[in-house]
Amino acid sequence: MRRRLLAVLLGGALLPVGLTGCGIPAESDVLVDGRGPAAEAGASNGSGSQPPTRTASTDPKEFVRNYLEAAAGERDQAYNRAWGFIAPEAKGRLQEKQSEIALTVVRLRESPEVKRNNDGTSVVTLNVQQVGVLKPDGTLTAPVAAPEPRYQFALRPANTGDPGLLITDLPNVLLLSDEALQRYYVERTIYFWNSDQNRLVPDQRYQPSTMPAERRVTEVVKWLAGEPSDWLRPGVIRLPSGTAPINNATGSDGRWEINLTMPGANAARLARLATQLAWSLPELTGQLDLKIQNQSRRTIDLERERLDNPLYPSSGSPQQYCVYDGAIHPLSFPGEPSGPVPIVAAANKGIVSAALSRSQNDILAALVVTRSDRRQRLMAGSGRDQVPVLNGSSRWYASVGRPTWLRSADQQHQYGLVVADGQLYRFDDLAGMVPVPLAVEGPVTAVAAALDGHRIALIVDGLLYVAAVSLDGGVVTIGSPRRVVTPLTDLTAVDWYAENQLVFAGSEDRRPVIFQINVDGARDIPLEREIGSPVTHLSAYPAGAVGGVPTGLYMYEANRVAFRNKDIIKRDQVLDVTPPPAGTRPSNPTVPFFLY
Repeated sequence: MRRRLLAVLLGGALLPVGLTGCGIPAESDVLVDGRGPAAEAGASNGSGSQPPTRTASTDPKEFVRNYLEAAAGERDQAYNRAWGFIAPEAKGRLQEKQSEIALTVVRLRESPEVKRNNDGTSVVTLNVQQVGVLKPDGTLTAPVAAPEPRYQFALRPANTGDPGLLITDLPNVLLLSDEALQRYYVERTIYFWNSDQNRLVPDQRYQPSTMPAERRVTEVVKWLAGEPSDWLRPGVIRLPSGTAPINNATGSDGRWEINLTMPGANAARLARLATQLAWSLPELTGQLDLKIQNQSRRTIDLERERLDNPLYPSSGSPQQYCVYDGAIHPLSFPGEPSGPVPIVAAANKGIVSAALSRSQNDILAALVVTRSDRRQRLMAGSGRDQVPVLNGSSRWYASVGRPTWLRSADQQHQYGLVVADGQLYRFDDLAGMVPVPLAVEGPVTAVAAALDGHRIALIVDGLLYVAAVSLDGGVVTIGSPRRVVTPLTDLTAVDWYAENQLVFAGSEDRRPVIFQINVDGARDIPLEREIGSPVTHLSAYPAGAVGGVPTGLYMYEANRVAFRNKDIIKRDQVLDVTPPPAGTRPSNPTVPFFLY
């Protein structure tokens, strides 16, 4: 699958499209072409190799692409690596920031445009889309610059005897491509406790692949002692203020040592920290000796800690359902489990869409039903093996979207979210609906909740957002949404595909498509480009969930036809359906979804 190109840029002002005073002749040729062979200096598997140097290519387009990789790796040498590409007379155009070195991630919207001049100079223009800002703590925050900037670079031949190129004019930003992000950084997930301290919440970070193992561990400890990602803060709590590593972590032969300062380090706090460390450092095995101010306080058997404190409760094998002729029916696939419909037969009618979820021993059901005038309302309920009673919302709406349950660890407060007539609502198992305010404007068209129950994805005014959810005191509060910049427009559906991955549908060059994307927008992958009609429903079984079917599954509906990944869901895969009368065309399965 083709991976879209994104670039990472150090924060700074954007140059206008036209360059002035750079000594470029008026007469020149314009060339726009695709990328040639990649430089040999990087390794696509993040093996810790170094980015390319100035002399790796003399082709202007390749030279600028190599420059986009120069800053990859440890931040303290990022400017020096970039300055190696810049002519002596132009080094002042890239000024080192005195504050933290923050990298602004952008996506190249098209292949770079190369203008070659008669005197051997050239201009390379990049048309980009802002994605976010990569901070020293490894977080990728929302973009701060103009949403659709263009960057230009003026190049000249190097000195006599040097066949290479040098940059003579450039933006006051330090560029890094998505290929460099993939080659020279390791994606990491660290975990913070929710406000009730009964569920870990993932936080996506990036770490240079050249960093030695002991420093990687120390860096993770620093991250845990610091702040969560900006958008995640309303849904989690941090360690006590003043927590910090005293020195680098040390380890060998399956035994590691971490030494911290930690105010109020009682047994309960150390137990929670032990679980955080075990899951935030999944590559470590054996024992970890946790010291507080040089005093050994807790020895952690890392593998046992993960077994005893799973990230998410086991929910049994997932089951797959669809709506057929207005009723929920099980789907059957070879070698995969299926089960009965867990709602009473009397309520299984007039259904438009549904969400079923397991919560310990209970089944949670949320149905969208319709009446003769096509207005819709929400029905909700809970029960052990079967939901015996479903309660209806007090209002009927012109349109109600697919509901989603927040997978709370609190059995006494079971809530979900749903969109009705462009407004986001909270609901409970009695179908009581309460409007939920958002800090972004525009009609809301879709919402989906992550496995942890404290992060959601939203589509607002055709754009993708993620936000943190707080459930303090049984009150659902949504934090300020963080925009996830995508290459698609007019988004229609979204769900969680993994801990830090979303699957979503929209338009690419006016064609309906389905893409996968990081929760921070840093990497996107096309999953399906041959759909033909807009996706009206999308449901995923996220990788990392416990169950007996392949992870990374998604099902969707387009033009009233249901699909599982790229395969049409057929009528004979729907269980417990009465055949239609002779001469009557059978219905199609619609709105497929998972129960887990």
